[in-house]
Amino acid sequence: MQPRRAPLNEDWLAFYLGLFIFLLSLGLLAGADLLGWAVKTNVWTEPGAALTTVSKTYAWLPGLAALVVTYLFFTAVMAVGARALGAELRPFVRGFTAVFFISYLCWIAGSYARIAATPNELGRYGIGWSLNLTPEAGFIIALIVGLLVGNFFPGAASAWREAIRPELYVKTAIVILGGALGISAAEQVALATSVMFQGLSAILVAYLIFWAVVYYVARRWFRFSREWAAPLASGISICGVSAAIATGSAIRARPVVPIMVSSLVVIFAVVELLILPFLAQHFLYHEPMVAGAWMALAVKTDGAAVASGAITESLILAKTEALHNIRYQEGWIMGTSATVKVFIDIFIGVWAFVLAWIWSSKIEGRGGAVSSRQIWERFPKFVLGYMGTFFVVLLVAWAAPGAIAKLKAAMAEASIFRSAFFVMTFFTIGVVSNFRKLWEEGIGRLAAVYVLCLFGFIIWVGLAISWVFFRGLKPPQI
Repeated sequence: MQPRRAPLNEDWLAFYLGLFIFLLSLGLLAGADLLGWAVKTNVWTEPGAALTTVSKTYAWLPGLAALVVTYLFFTAVMAVGARALGAELRPFVRGFTAVFFISYLCWIAGSYARIAATPNELGRYGIGWSLNLTPEAGFIIALIVGLLVGNFFPGAASAWREAIRPELYVKTAIVILGGALGISAAEQVALATSVMFQGLSAILVAYLIFWAVVYYVARRWFRFSREWAAPLASGISICGVSAAIATGSAIRARPVVPIMVSSLVVIFAVVELLILPFLAQHFLYHEPMVAGAWMALAVKTDGAAVASGAITESLILAKTEALHNIRYQEGWIMGTSATVKVFIDIFIGVWAFVLAWIWSSKIEGRGGAVSSRQIWERFPKFVLGYMGTFFVVLLVAWAAPGAIAKLKAAMAEASIFRSAFFVMTFFTIGVVSNFRKLWEEGIGRLAAVYVLCLFGFIIWVGLAISWVFFRGLKPPQI
């Protein structure tokens, strides 16, 4: 039987799916915990402690049972969405079952304490060392497992093809991400106004420098087409996966382009996570806010950037107390990282609109008149969901400050689904990443651009910008 014609595209479906989960999470504002049964993966040393429900309301539900309930919810929602795209239902459900459970096992593995615990958490888990990778290590594991499936088990990859939809998963995750960033922005109002202003100024300068230089290097030195250069510039210079996907949609790049960029982003974010906090401790312990901002400008995924800020904070606080008997208040260094990262993420939607207009009017339109309809058709619709969830949460928090605690809990529940969508994204990216085809597409040259730009100037220019805008700002002392 031939699949029926799809009335929706993945952009709109991601918009609706993300918004649906976001609205369910807001039930907490009315006292209805509609998503609290979702499975939460904890950093663990004993397997029995790995899985719990996200809300204490459902604490009676065993972790494995919560995983099954979460799977059933995902399957029902995604099957409706797949049908709307014109996919055949039975093959999709079979494929999605494999995608969900393999991805989630990777997420659990990445949350093992020896892999995920940061330096300030070692005592909590009774261990003396860890790789300090945070649970985002699950993304790397999922990517590696996906690569093994895609390159060595092509039969399985073919059987699951209806559910191998990395762009749908990541776009839905980005819609949900907007709400989490909204509550972060609302909470960061408590930071000094100067930190907020400096953070905004810093990312505007960084955008103007980073994107233009990376695009120039990719086009002129490595001879990439515009289709490759633009998502690569966004992924390296702005905010990794989210920016690469949004840019790819805005310029209508082939799906393989942002997928390949996203793979590189995650790999290099882990490398930075292992190196930069220790450099910050050694050279910037006397300028802790500079160190926090540097993590946000240099590390290109949200989780890794904030985790880098957390690691940097724990290292710098320990060093300043040991050397100078100065005890800074906790939260300010990591808060600076989160604040700058929030501004960076907010700007993705603006940048996607700018690129949609440029590509419509100047590049593909060859300078001719372009209608607003053309820009609208090109603009990635899931970005509207991302911006919408962000501003809804921010406005509710500002209008009703007493609701912030409930909003925070609601976004924590929604973030469970965001993390699941992200880990499925990286598993399915791996599945569609055939090494031979990737090499033919030029992933070696992509990695060369990434290494040259990231380690050649982005990290160091990001440090200079952080120094200019945050030098002299210090956390309060205890």
